[in-house]
Amino acid sequence: MIIERKQYLDELIKKKDNVRIKIITGIRRCGKSYLLFELYKNYLLENNIAENQIIEMALDDIENSGYRDLFKLNEYIKNNISGDKRYYIFIDEIQFSRSVKNPYIDDEYEKITFVDTLLSLMKRKNLDIYVTGSNSKLLSKDILTQF
Repeated sequence: MIIERKQYLDELIKKKDNVRIKIITGIRRCGKSYLLFELYKNYLLENNIAENQIIEMALDDIENSGYRDLFKLNEYIKNNISGDKRYYIFIDEIQFSRSVKNPYIDDEYEKITFVDTLLSLMKRKNLDIYVTGSNSKLLSKDILTQF
């Protein structure tokens, strides 16, 4: 049985291409990934967005565990975009990414987090970014103020 989630889908559609990062949070197994990877993706495909303009990464999949390294995730996304075409970036379970030591600063406590990666990607005008994650990781005061 398919549950439409029309209200949530309409919210994503309304925020499409608004140059902000769209964050989908909720309790485990509530349908965040389904909303993004199935319902919203189908909406995009039905509205003349080509499959190769949608870049998907589910960080909870074992096959994608290498992309939990934020430098590799950033590189993967950059390697899959070209020109000025609009791309839709879907990153599922962003909280699985791991902070990494900043290799450019000689301070063991200086870390690069998923917030840094997303803010850097957000500067690219042809990217529309969507992430999912758990409430506990994505609703902290520190993260919300950075976005």
